[in-house]
Amino acid sequence: MELVDSHCHINFEPLGATLPAVLERARRNRVAYMLCVSVNMEDFPQVHKLAQQHENIFASVGVHPNEQGGADPDVEELARVAEDDDIVAIGETGLDYFRSRGQLDWQRERFRRHIQAARLAGKPLIVHSRDAATDTMRWLRDHRARESGGVMHCFTGDWEMATQALDLGFYISFSGIVTFNSATILQEVARKAPLDRIMVETDCPYLAPAPHRGKTNEPAFVRHTAEFVAQLRGMETAELAAATTENFFALFSHAKR
Repeated sequence: MELVDSHCHINFEPLGATLPAVLERARRNRVAYMLCVSVNMEDFPQVHKLAQQHENIFASVGVHPNEQGGADPDVEELARVAEDDDIVAIGETGLDYFRSRGQLDWQRERFRRHIQAARLAGKPLIVHSRDAATDTMRWLRDHRARESGGVMHCFTGDWEMATQALDLGFYISFSGIVTFNSATILQEVARKAPLDRIMVETDCPYLAPAPHRGKTNEPAFVRHTAEFVAQLRGMETAELAAATTENFFALFSHAKR
């Protein structure tokens, strides 16, 4: 059995300070691959370096919807950086109306640029959406995100939103949130989503799954999310792991085993 942590931030502290131990714990828990996701251009060199140094770590390039004050690359710059073989995706990008308030045209414009860059680069999108389901799905449809494909990372929406994403050809990725007792709506999505369109992730160092809730999350813990989703679906963890690993490499086609 091998697992993929399809979305992590192992360059963030406290993980970055003890990275060899973090990676060893991941290995012991059968986490064979990780996608380290960019949230701003200032820290992107750290993310890129991890992918250059480790054959089993991949990288993305993008600016998180809540980031303000740093570099905000245009379409051409994003697509140019994404040409590197170690960069397998654009993002994370999207809309977040929970942490950002007020006039948010700048956030929607940033999202549009990332979608266009993904189409130009021929690499999939990693989409973040919080309290913005309607606008997120409309932006993806209106700006032809189907052409690049992508994943709804750390999905927390309902089945209606999941259906819209699936209809666009997107994948659904489940984080440790799905293991929380209160996440009944999300657990319904985890049961109903097609097996060939789901992934698992940590979004570490945040959102540790049960039984580690409240602790610093890390790639090794993606095993608990996989076990939980497998149980929800009435299947063996090894089968769920195989499917989500295949799905990862199907979407992120520039990631090499």
